[in-house]
Amino acid sequence: MQQGLERKGWRAVAEVFGVFLRLGLTSFGGPVAHLGYFREEFVRRRGWLDEQGYADLVALCQFLPGPASSQVGMAVGMYRAGLWGALAAWAGFTLPSAALLVLFALGVARLEDLGSAGWLHGLKVVAVAVVAQAVWGMAQGLTPDRPRVTLAVGAAAVALLWPGPAVQVAIIAASGVVGTWLLRGPVNAASSPLPLRLGARAGALFLTLFFALLLALPLLRQTPALALFDSFYRAGSLVFGGGHVVLPLLQAEVVPPGWVAEEAFVAGYGAAQAVPGPLFTFAAYLGAVNRVGLEPLAGAAIALVAVFLPAFLLVAGTLPFWNRLRSYAGVQAALRGVNAGVVGILLAALYTPVWTSAVHSPAHFALMLGCFTLLMHWKAPPWLVVLLAAGVGALLGL
Repeated sequence: MQQGLERKGWRAVAEVFGVFLRLGLTSFGGPVAHLGYFREEFVRRRGWLDEQGYADLVALCQFLPGPASSQVGMAVGMYRAGLWGALAAWAGFTLPSAALLVLFALGVARLEDLGSAGWLHGLKVVAVAVVAQAVWGMAQGLTPDRPRVTLAVGAAAVALLWPGPAVQVAIIAASGVVGTWLLRGPVNAASSPLPLRLGARAGALFLTLFFALLLALPLLRQTPALALFDSFYRAGSLVFGGGHVVLPLLQAEVVPPGWVAEEAFVAGYGAAQAVPGPLFTFAAYLGAVNRVGLEPLAGAAIALVAVFLPAFLLVAGTLPFWNRLRSYAGVQAALRGVNAGVVGILLAALYTPVWTSAVHSPAHFALMLGCFTLLMHWKAPPWLVVLLAAGVGALLGL
């Protein structure tokens, strides 16, 4: 293990990239499955981490906003080969699915009259079920008591009454403050220290950059590129758990302002179910089909980097301090409040634009209930439910 800690340089970076590239080409099944693949590869097969060290990394990334499985991958790469290792892990795991979705986007751009396709409305309806499942699962874990349920409902009400990116940031900040006041409880016992090394000064710099961008970008949306970067950066900053939970935030950012056609959005969502790797690479597709005047490849690159950048900054910024911070009652209380506020924001986004854009008739509602039942109670894989909904939509001419 010590040899693994000391092994640095470009050979280690290349090794990390190669391993994660193979995982990026073969890891189907979503974030939970990805964590299983990582454990098999890095704990059992290669011995880069022991069981306790890997469990601590997973626990850390569950606390942070962003794609949890991708953040675990970044942390493993950082442990193996420093900051360049984290970037290599992200690139290897992310680029295969991003490239496939960009190619699909270039094909969708040549299609005409997507709006009249019944299969496409079937995808819109199944998106409601998938997002509802994600919000329900988050609510069960993050709002288990009356104070947190109340905080989440209040956050949802504010987000619905005063929609906008600056309001979302204010909701998160206010939720953290409320959490420190109302949600103090027993301090969770900390496990053994994480075997990761990064200077405290560098960590503070990364955290400062994360918050500076989150606060400043909404004020700098003066060009199409900056506006696109801000929207995807904020979506990546506010999502806890990753995966399908990011869908309502992305849809709220790109569909209402007309940056991406609603039909193109749901078509891309269907394609995202068929590719390996993290679902956050859906951002590359959305950037490629943008209507803000950017070239497809430029839009894809901006959206992809922006949606993953918060995850990288938070992992690199938090690791030097995590062992100490996780033992403080005030920090844990603030995290409880932030988590509840995020549930409220996602609940608001589930209503508009996800629900309001898809469920217009009893047939739509019935299909949504069927999809939700398959996902929640039959534990059907999302890609299979997506295919079924598209088929039903085409058959019934929804």
